[in-house]
Amino acid sequence: MSNLKFCQINAENLFLLFDNALPPNYLKLEKKQWESLTTSIFENKPLQKVINLAKALSDIDADIVMLNEVGGVESLKNFNQYFLDDKYSPILVEGNSDRSIDVGFLIKKNLPFYFDLFSHKNKEIDLAYAQIPDKTNTYKFSRDCAELRLFKSDVNNPFLIILLTHLKSPLDPERIDAGGVLRRASELRACVDIYNEIKNTYPQIPVMLCGDFNGAAGRFKTDVGFAYLYANTDLEDILELARIPNEERHTFIQVKSGFRSEGRQIDFCFLPETLKSKLIATSVSTYLYKDQSGSPIKRPDTLEQKGQLPSDHYPVIFTLENIIF
Repeated sequence: MSNLKFCQINAENLFLLFDNALPPNYLKLEKKQWESLTTSIFENKPLQKVINLAKALSDIDADIVMLNEVGGVESLKNFNQYFLDDKYSPILVEGNSDRSIDVGFLIKKNLPFYFDLFSHKNKEIDLAYAQIPDKTNTYKFSRDCAELRLFKSDVNNPFLIILLTHLKSPLDPERIDAGGVLRRASELRACVDIYNEIKNTYPQIPVMLCGDFNGAAGRFKTDVGFAYLYANTDLEDILELARIPNEERHTFIQVKSGFRSEGRQIDFCFLPETLKSKLIATSVSTYLYKDQSGSPIKRPDTLEQKGQLPSDHYPVIFTLENIIF
């Protein structure tokens, strides 16, 4: 038995695509030099943001990092190799994103177990738009609901399964789903259905559901579209289980006019009944980014301040104890 530390983070457009090998001084490149390293249509994440994100993850030092908004497996590998001292094994399956932002994992090397990743990106979701009369249209996840299995010797006999998703954003360029509400709710139902299918197949195996849910999926002022989760599973948010005050649960800051900002929790890690007793309550928090002196950076009040952070989301961290490998 052992403890495992986890971190969930939306890394905000983590593109790290390089045409050639990086120069030895890559950590000190000027803005234009950094931008010239790729000819990809996707801009690389600003260097200082990448450095600061890596510092945060190094400070957190999780065994398993669940990431959203990663620009493919190449970006994840480059992030690990060039900014995290290659101490993790990156794993990612390309999903359905039209922005090429995927969900992926970093798993610390030399842990005493194996892992494998499965995708549910081709699962059809139950969705129909009133503005689209053609009922033959089918829809899938905006990104994916990736399934990570941790096991000792047999991938079909895992000791833990992690589902990682990134639900539909509020963007609605086609103007058929204001705020993305219908699709997000449909994707949530699909995640819950996958969860229950796995539970039926592996009734003794605990399954976590984590990710960026792009809405209020917690117990506090729950969005209607997330009620399905509580009605059909035993899952509970770690911040709720640890009784973290609502004002300390924000994982995303929305900046409003007049130097006002509002914190919201839209990133979640849900645990099943079998794992709730293994959660170390004192380990649970939303991580605050730190300045050069190591002091926590206060919540931004302006877009400029927000833009200086490593990501527009805050990491969620927690530890499970007495996990039997």
